[in-house]
Amino acid sequence: MPQEPAERRVVVTGPPRRALRSSSYYRPRTEIDEQTTLGHTYVRSLMRIQLRTGLTVFAVLALLIGPLPLVFAAAPDARRLEWAVLGFGLYPPLVLLARWYVRRAERNERDFVRLVEDR
Repeated sequence: MPQEPAERRVVVTGPPRRALRSSSYYRPRTEIDEQTTLGHTYVRSLMRIQLRTGLTVFAVLALLIGPLPLVFAAAPDARRLEWAVLGFGLYPPLVLLARWYVRRAERNERDFVRLVEDR
C-alpha cells in the first residue's frame, strides 16, 4: 500500500479579510481633489448656486435702493425725509437681506459638503 504524503502547511498571501473599500466605491471628494471633470462639475455647481444667491441679493438691493434718487428728486424740499429714509428706512431691510444671504450661502455650502463627504 502506498504511503500517503505528510500534510504540508500552505501559506496563502492575499488581500486582507477586512477589504478596503473597492475602487468602484463612489467618492466625490476624490474627484474634486484629483480635479477630474466630475470634480470640476461639482465645484462649478457650487459656484453657480452661490452666484445665483449673490445676484438675487443684488437684484433686491437694486430694486430697493435704485428708485430712491427719483423719489428724492420728486420732493426737493423734503431733506428730513431723505435722511429718515436713508438712515432708518433702509437699515432694517439691508440687515435682513444680509442675514438671508449669509444663511443661504452657509446652507449651500453645508449641502455641498454633505454631498461630497463620505457617508
